[in-house]
Amino acid sequence: MENKLPNTLQEAIIYFNDPDNALNFVAMLRWPEGPECPKCGSRNLYFLATRRIWKCKNKDCRKQFSVKVGTIFEDSPLGLDKWLPAAWLVINCKNGVSSYELSRDLRITQKSCWFMLHRIRLAMQTGTFEKMSGEVEADETFVGGLARNMHASRRQKNMIRMGSMAGKTIVMGLIERRGKDKKCSTVRTRIVPDATQSSLQAVVHSEVEHGSKLYTDEHGGYRNLAFYYTHQRINHAEKYVEGAVHTNGVENYWSLLKRTIRGTYVSVEPFHLTRYLDEQAFRFNYRKLTDGERFMVAMSQIVGRRVTYRQLTGKVIPVQP
Repeated sequence: MENKLPNTLQEAIIYFNDPDNALNFVAMLRWPEGPECPKCGSRNLYFLATRRIWKCKNKDCRKQFSVKVGTIFEDSPLGLDKWLPAAWLVINCKNGVSSYELSRDLRITQKSCWFMLHRIRLAMQTGTFEKMSGEVEADETFVGGLARNMHASRRQKNMIRMGSMAGKTIVMGLIERRGKDKKCSTVRTRIVPDATQSSLQAVVHSEVEHGSKLYTDEHGGYRNLAFYYTHQRINHAEKYVEGAVHTNGVENYWSLLKRTIRGTYVSVEPFHLTRYLDEQAFRFNYRKLTDGERFMVAMSQIVGRRVTYRQLTGKVIPVQP
């Protein structure tokens, strides 16, 4: 089956338009050792071909289930012939895909596409317990809607309290530079409550291995890190690069991120920002792979991840493994 997997969007659309190909592809990811009942774990199953679902033969169970169970596709009325090409498009499109564009492409409602995109982003989360090491750049930025887009009364209140940063979220970024054993630099982003020393350094300590080379600007939040790292700072009022001491990598990443948000999504609600950050970081970190390889990395993470529409709109944050 692996030799037949698509390598381009056109191939993906044609390949997954075949119901058998789509079902077998997700089944391979969902159950590498063969289908099993999600309730009792039995592999003694019937396959009901007309309904394209399985039924457990265990007399104490008899559960019926589809290939979508336990994945980001669970309980979706949309077929895999729409889900999989949509996922391919989102995973491989450099600047992302808006729900309005996806709605036109798939001919389904914008509301459904908005929900689909958030589910697909779950598969693009790549959390790891391994800390960054070697040479690491750190910087922070503000992300979010401009104050002029707010209601007049709220805009005035927020402008008085926070100035031009009203309505924005502080995001901290870390880039591990390419080393001898790394094909490309990698990024991690974290939302922080403020730009104080305690908030910024908490992220640095949790994400960067002590003893690494750390490069930052002159922001006061990065003071007193020399005890844990080989810490060098660049004063942007004087220069932007001094040999290896610079934060150009992470600053270039901010440009990519903001171009995607402003150009594709226009605005992002702070409650959902983490998923948009994960989406952009995924594409950046796997940029050296082919479209087919990148798609498979994301698809390998569809199991055990789910978010409901109520969680997205009711402000209930799902717990991820």
